[in-house]
Amino acid sequence: MTTRRVTQFLSFWRPRDESGSAAIEFAFVAPVFFVLLFGIIEGGIMFFGQAALINATQDAARLIRTGQAQGALNLDQDKFKKQICDGMKGLFKDCSTNLLVDVQAYPAGFGGNLPSPLNGGDPQAGFGTNYNAGGPCDVVIVRAIYKYSVITPIVSPLLTDGKGYKYLLAAAAIRNEPFTAAVQGC
Repeated sequence: MTTRRVTQFLSFWRPRDESGSAAIEFAFVAPVFFVLLFGIIEGGIMFFGQAALINATQDAARLIRTGQAQGALNLDQDKFKKQICDGMKGLFKDCSTNLLVDVQAYPAGFGGNLPSPLNGGDPQAGFGTNYNAGGPCDVVIVRAIYKYSVITPIVSPLLTDGKGYKYLLAAAAIRNEPFTAAVQGC
């Protein structure tokens, strides 16, 4: 009889209902799940932004190639930068402050090594101050750097080396068309 009572007493303390186990398991898995989820979303935004920057840079470089930037539109550095920002409209905030654009013409053609626009992860000193769209048949290199601030604080150290931002780069190397009547061909 005592064994039976001890068994009944001990069975009272055994868990009979497992309804809360899923919540406890989710509590263990949720942080990892959300870090992965936000990382995928943030990475997707960065890749989409990179593609938008490349496309906007190519479109703006086309204005230089056809002579529109030097002629009818009369673009200076700020207006050219605005052309690239307009190409990424709605995607990035503060485009005018976070975007650096460097346009360099090589009248004799380009045959050298182009230095990296970044130095230790940050833009080189003086990058973004050159704007020379060149003339007909000149080789022109257009480079753009956008400082993208990572939105998700949990994922930021994983995507940005702890800086909180990542530089998105785009470049276009073109040869200007003979857009004036004085030049017949290149």
